[in-house]
Amino acid sequence: MYQRLSRVLFPVMTLLFVGAIYWGYQEHQEKNSVLVKAENQYQKAFHELSYHVDQLHHQLGSTLAVNAASQGYQRKSLVNVWRLTSQAQSEINQLPVRMIPFNKTEDFLSHISNFAYKASMRDLTKQPLSDGEMSTMKTLYAKSAEIAHELGKVQDKVLQDKLRWMDVELAMAADKQKSGNVIVDGFKDVDSRMDKMASVDWGPTVSGLYEKRSVSMLSGRPVTAEEIKTKAARFLDMPSTEGIRVVENGKDTNYKSFSAVVKEKGTGKNIAMDFTSRGGDLIWFVHPRDVADKKIGMKEARDKADEFLDKHGYKKMTPVTYDEYGKEAVFTYVGNDNGVLIYPDKLSVKVALDKGDVIGLQASDYVFSHKERKLGKPAMTEAKVRGGLSEAMKKSPAKLALIKNDDNQEVLCYEFKGESNGTKYRIYLNADNGLEEAVEELPGESRS
Repeated sequence: MYQRLSRVLFPVMTLLFVGAIYWGYQEHQEKNSVLVKAENQYQKAFHELSYHVDQLHHQLGSTLAVNAASQGYQRKSLVNVWRLTSQAQSEINQLPVRMIPFNKTEDFLSHISNFAYKASMRDLTKQPLSDGEMSTMKTLYAKSAEIAHELGKVQDKVLQDKLRWMDVELAMAADKQKSGNVIVDGFKDVDSRMDKMASVDWGPTVSGLYEKRSVSMLSGRPVTAEEIKTKAARFLDMPSTEGIRVVENGKDTNYKSFSAVVKEKGTGKNIAMDFTSRGGDLIWFVHPRDVADKKIGMKEARDKADEFLDKHGYKKMTPVTYDEYGKEAVFTYVGNDNGVLIYPDKLSVKVALDKGDVIGLQASDYVFSHKERKLGKPAMTEAKVRGGLSEAMKKSPAKLALIKNDDNQEVLCYEFKGESNGTKYRIYLNADNGLEEAVEELPGESRS
């Protein structure tokens, strides 16, 4: 019986064994194919990165070489600088450099890209490159030469020793301090040369794009944790500070703040708030709770938001947009200075549509931007500016508004709200020259 059973099972087991070997071989081949394809993509991205950084260096040199009066060539050259840095950034993103400290070089390329873009987009015949910008270009030319040289050294090693990018992640995982991998160590050397980047004068336009909100931007005196407790209790209409826990964030840094937490009786959920460490201004507030079925409309909800802001000292605020998320509504407000909408002074209020109470406030923009302003009069009339609108928008109502443009500068504009191709838009035309400063698609508009 065993002999007959073995005669039946042996060919079956043999077939299964052969099948398993073949399946394993196929899996191995497919895995190798994926690895080869990935390696080829990495190699392509790296060699193109090296080429484009080298071209970037030469293009910066060409921009510096021409006469200051050659604004046409300067503009074309700056456009090429922007294009080359954008390509280099894209190629970096295609490489497995997540674990390699290469962020300084990426930031440097990002700064160059924005510098070149901003300069090339303006009319250089009316606003030529300044002495400061030319000095910055010389610094960028020298620094890009260092990057190109170091990347060239890595590229030579990769080609000579047939190095693989697939080994980079393994090398970094093995030893994050000193990998011994030529590619990893080469990229570390490139990044180490970016330490002096902070000394580059990018000008206010580009620097403003990377400006981080910090304590130094705020007025008022430093506050204590006890004072924050008092402010939190007053905001929540609590009779005392009992039960309020305050935590200091970012101690001894330029980003210091305070967090206040109150455990709500009955639900056990935490009501949370953040305050600035200087001046003790409320940055945000959230009251998480289960919202029941919707019982009030948007008009009543907006009235509740108006009352809330007035009660807590946010005066002269105008609602400009709203969004409804199921059982909650979020209203966006901006400042109002004698009829001029002040968009930098922006905040958002979240209202529960069951009881109409405010369950959230986001006021960081308001806190860091609110100040006394002297608004000038527009150089152009509304009628003259309106001529620059499309036919679909020409009948739109207009208001004066202060916004921040792409250069992070506050500019006075005429705001036009209308509909084009079935979609609502808000268009801002500069009140001094009639040029478009911004175009926004509206999710919802607050109505009286």
